[in-house]
Amino acid sequence: MSRAAPYNRETAIDAALALFWRRGYHATSLKDLEGALSMKPGSIYAAFNSKEALFREALQLYRNRSEKNVRARAKSAASPLEALAEHARRTGRPKSGSPAGCILVKTVLELADEPSQAGEDARTYLREMQDLFFALFEQARASGELPTGADSRRLARRFQSNMFGLAVETLRGSPAEDLAALADDMAEEVLRLRQRQ
Repeated sequence: MSRAAPYNRETAIDAALALFWRRGYHATSLKDLEGALSMKPGSIYAAFNSKEALFREALQLYRNRSEKNVRARAKSAASPLEALAEHARRTGRPKSGSPAGCILVKTVLELADEPSQAGEDARTYLREMQDLFFALFEQARASGELPTGADSRRLARRFQSNMFGLAVETLRGSPAEDLAALADDMAEEVLRLRQRQ
């Protein structure tokens, strides 16, 4: 009897992420997952226990990559506000062939009216991203880039709301030039917060 080919867990989760991101949670069938992961149903359930558990791992992978990207931009940028502006610019210019929008936003919208752990995960990850934006605004305030009285939490909520709106525009299929212009406007809004020296 031939044995099933071994699977790489991270590769499988990455494939599932791409599929869920494009189709959404409910529209992704087990048959779709079989094809994307090159795994039989029994193997999928043995590895991940359920479709929702696999989806939750995919959301966590996306969240971890998003945090890593923001931290890398913060490290390479000239200032915290420059890092936030660059994050907006790049988000408005998705790579060709990549799924549209943000899977966390897509999940919050799709699962808004039903109790699910995956929906709660997506909301939690968005709060964690807002905390990361807050930390960057706090760094900007501490360095004198923002006035000492700036409300970093309020600024982080505003920035994330703008990012949420940009994700929705992407999901609804707005033209690439409109998305880029919107992202540039968001970036300029952040940079206008700078304290005049």
